[in-house]
Amino acid sequence: MIVFEKPEFLNESAQRTELIEKLLDIGAALSSAQDLGGLLNLILSKSREITYSDAGSVYLVDHSDDTSKLLFKVAQNASKPRLSFKEFALPLTDKSLAGYVAITGQSLNLSDAYDLPPGVPYQLDTSFDRDINYRTCSVMVLPMQNRQGETIGVLQLINRKIKADAVLTAENAWELTQQYSEWEERIIRSLASQAAISIERNQLQDSIEHLFEGFVKASVQVIEARDPCTYGHSERVAALTVRLSQEVNGVSSGWMRSIYFNNRQVQEIRYAALLHDFGKIGVPEAVLTKQKKLYPSQLEIIRHRFALAQRTLEMECVQSKYKYLLEHSAYRKHPDEEPECAQCQQIEQLDKTLAEAKTKLAEYWEVLIEANEPHILAEEPIAQLRELARQTYRDIDGAIKPLLTSEEMVQLMVSRGNLTPEERLAIESHVTHTYEFLNQIPWTKDLKDVPSIAYGHHEKLDGTGYPRGLKQSEIPIQAQLMTIADIYDALTAGDRPYKRALRTDAAIEILRQESARNKINADLLELFEHRRVFNVLGHNLDAKTESA
Repeated sequence: MIVFEKPEFLNESAQRTELIEKLLDIGAALSSAQDLGGLLNLILSKSREITYSDAGSVYLVDHSDDTSKLLFKVAQNASKPRLSFKEFALPLTDKSLAGYVAITGQSLNLSDAYDLPPGVPYQLDTSFDRDINYRTCSVMVLPMQNRQGETIGVLQLINRKIKADAVLTAENAWELTQQYSEWEERIIRSLASQAAISIERNQLQDSIEHLFEGFVKASVQVIEARDPCTYGHSERVAALTVRLSQEVNGVSSGWMRSIYFNNRQVQEIRYAALLHDFGKIGVPEAVLTKQKKLYPSQLEIIRHRFALAQRTLEMECVQSKYKYLLEHSAYRKHPDEEPECAQCQQIEQLDKTLAEAKTKLAEYWEVLIEANEPHILAEEPIAQLRELARQTYRDIDGAIKPLLTSEEMVQLMVSRGNLTPEERLAIESHVTHTYEFLNQIPWTKDLKDVPSIAYGHHEKLDGTGYPRGLKQSEIPIQAQLMTIADIYDALTAGDRPYKRALRTDAAIEILRQESARNKINADLLELFEHRRVFNVLGHNLDAKTESA
């Protein structure tokens, strides 16, 4: 039987076809790699696979400060698989192999890294070999250059093995390795250029992420600068919402078992939570920071009005005394005129009337101050306010005017909280302002729902929320998560001067009442409570003290 062997050129052709297919696969893999660490490991492992390299490393050039340096990012060694390598920085000089290539942009292809040509500035750092009992023989070091020809990194391959599965030791390395061929150098140099583009794209993506992260943080600072009373609210709501979304991922039964938020979706939720109140920038600052029912400027005007009313009473009393004394002088013209004691009694009566009027005015002021607080008004203060509304005083021009204007009375008669219906609408408009602002941002595909998530954080399951009155099926689940976080933080925050911070158990009880009335999602609230999501803020359900 005659056996025909394949011609050598056919074997070589098949190898090159296989290599081209590998390069195409590598290109696709490089394009899809997300994080920088994974990308660098992929570049190194594929380069080693193509060239039968036993080991290798990747360096990145860093110009972030005044001193340029090389960052040792990734290392691999097939013969020493249990070794761990840590990232470190090297001075960017031509004294090392990688530094020389990074500075000059020239490749190095060495048959023996211990036996270098005379006169070269670089040398091998043999301490690595001594530390791990290894022997570096053949080395190929190539620059990774971007489209502009700038070297952004260095790829270093070590020990081109004769057989791919060979395990090298310090003793057999020289026998089982060979120098890299020119053809391999061309292939890997091409791959290094492709890798450089992928690295640069990845770094650009990271820069965009950092830029947007900075933008979000700056936006939160803008919100908090306009409303210092809610300092930290956005970050706390984001922390609670993200934690609750992660707990949802762990549910394996019920309707939530089909819900899973990947890392990008969690980031989407986080951005929506951080920016959910950005629309407050469109709310008048006086309304946004209002702590009482009356604005400070209004209360000051009313105080002056009360002072003027008192001064007018005093002046009128003096005038009455003067007029009386003129008409009833101690020098009586007729025997039947009143004696001096009768005059004294009349003067005392005028003083008594003035004192009673001043006392009543002071009582009205106390009623006003009490009614100005943002708590629920009882029937008695309401009746007293109505009486106060009927009181008048004489202005400096002699005109009779009310002690309180109709607008001031409307504000003081607010039965719950400190906002009039018009002011509440102004506050509620922040949700629409938020949506309109966020909708202007060209979000990437995986963050496109940020505006709609933020838009729904004040909606209620029964349709009584705002601004659109959505029902449960219309509210994004991410927004339902945020609603619970938002209400919880509003109840427990200790930085609101117009209300007391509630204990965790008291806040949870209020949330339960809201879920019983079909306002918020009962299942999500149960998860929030049982998985102690509030612990992310350092809150403890068992705490017994109530902060002021």
